[in-house]
Amino acid sequence: MQYIPLVGRILYASLFVLSGINHFTQLQSLSRYAASMGVPASTWAVIVTGLMILLGGLSILLGYRVKIGAVLLSVFLVMTAFMMHPFWAMEEPLQAQAQMAHFMKNLSLAGAALIVFYFGSGPLSLEKSAAKNG
Repeated sequence: MQYIPLVGRILYASLFVLSGINHFTQLQSLSRYAASMGVPASTWAVIVTGLMILLGGLSILLGYRVKIGAVLLSVFLVMTAFMMHPFWAMEEPLQAQAQMAHFMKNLSLAGAALIVFYFGSGPLSLEKSAAKNG
């Protein structure tokens, strides 16, 4: 049973670590897309959010300072849901439906980050290892 939180952290965090890396490898195209959605200073926004999700994902993956990582991810996910997936403003029904799915996915992932914030990293983590050795 002690491996379940570790596997969950790996599965959950992999999305954010890979997306964080993608924010830097695809900086120009993501900046253009963010700008098209009305995000101010879109290049800086992509850099900052890339750092947020990369650090948040690594934090949860490693089980180190997971409360900070969970807050970073929650803030990113809620902001992104409202700024990048405004399904209520879409006129084309299929586009609205796709954006609503992304919006709800982000809110659901934010909820999972809040669960990590509350319950912590689990038994197999750098935090628990440091506490045991310190």
